[in-house]
Amino acid sequence: MKKFITTFQDIWKIEELKNKILLTLGFMAVYRLMAHVPLPGIDPNQLTALTNQTSGGLLGLLNAFTGGAFSKASIMALGVMPYISASIVVQLMGIAVPYLQKLQKEGESGQKTINQITRWLTIAITIVQGPAYIVNLQQTLPSSTFLLGGTMFWLSSMVLLTAGTVFAMWLGEKITDKGIGNGISLLIMVGIIARFPSAFMQELGSRMTQSNGGLIMILIEIVMWFLVILATVFLVTAVRRIAVQYARRTVAGNIKNIAGARQYIPLKVNSAGVMPIIFAQAIMFVPVTLTRLSESDIMQQIGATFSNMRGFWYNFVFALLIIIFSYFYTAITIPTNKMADDLKRGGGFVPGIKPGKDTGDFIDTILSRITLPGSIFLALLSILPTFVTLLGVQQSWAMFYGGTSLIIMVGVAIDTIQQINSHLLSRHYDGLMKTGTKRSVA
Repeated sequence: MKKFITTFQDIWKIEELKNKILLTLGFMAVYRLMAHVPLPGIDPNQLTALTNQTSGGLLGLLNAFTGGAFSKASIMALGVMPYISASIVVQLMGIAVPYLQKLQKEGESGQKTINQITRWLTIAITIVQGPAYIVNLQQTLPSSTFLLGGTMFWLSSMVLLTAGTVFAMWLGEKITDKGIGNGISLLIMVGIIARFPSAFMQELGSRMTQSNGGLIMILIEIVMWFLVILATVFLVTAVRRIAVQYARRTVAGNIKNIAGARQYIPLKVNSAGVMPIIFAQAIMFVPVTLTRLSESDIMQQIGATFSNMRGFWYNFVFALLIIIFSYFYTAITIPTNKMADDLKRGGGFVPGIKPGKDTGDFIDTILSRITLPGSIFLALLSILPTFVTLLGVQQSWAMFYGGTSLIIMVGVAIDTIQQINSHLLSRHYDGLMKTGTKRSVA
């Protein structure tokens, strides 16, 4: 406990780090405040049907991602999901479109152009998803809910939904640039955390009022929740240690004529972090969106299948997408060819492997092998809530037993702590959640 207090005191001493954290908290508070602003022309007191619709299933998860804004008919109802969808599309196109490939090689200037393309594509996706959301409102809510009608309601709602998504995107980018952590991921995390108390209270009410186990079952569920978290941390650590040891034996341990070879090889069992889950979840929202825009029987059946989070096909496709995106995101974020070139320039080589392209292919093979156990474990943990619901736990509360919600919260929290650590260590302070004494200034 004393260590934590000392660390927070150290954070407060660093003016730059303190300002970054305060700025991040301020932007997240603004985002949460905007999530409670309803669309004009809607009576916020008559949203019971929409709340019931988003109490579970895929729409319930989308509502969690937006921090309840979806069920409040808020101007932030679409949240940052259109931006995430746009990012996925741009990254996928980067594999096949020569223009984007050229931009990726131009460094910072090319990245700025890619970011601008992503922003415009975000607006285009919002223009598609916005009508689907409005149609859903009109089909779900009673007519007395709408104080405006016709063209005026559609026009104002579309403008504000688009503006809300753009504002959320701007907040996320500002947090990334000026604050601490990945802004988009932090906005998703704060939305999920906002749903935690209500989900727990719903489960508590169900157990206490419906003779469904009472307080004893609540205590058991809480103990199980902590055990899941501890088991996750333990297994992740164990899998990572095994994978890293394998990689070091096969790559870093065999590199000759170079000092500090590990700095050239990023040895991580899950280099993609939580991004595969966010990407896969964004893809899983597509069938539901298309269902709202189409009256085809086939589309309705597909939408019903992928709206059932307890169904086999939903969980199978979701797990498969996570594994695929783990490999995809690792491939586009870790330049193995550049690592091989760095090794070559530094006078290093892997015995039996030619420098250059062959070394890059060898490193890519090793990274693919250590990514496999991480991606499978990530996929299994993501579908764990499905099995928890079979024990009678409400779906809104079961989402926090592993699954997308818990993984994103833990993953984003760890990434943010690592960034804080880097600031502390650069100022010769102990990192957060890191033992040891202060390092002396060189």
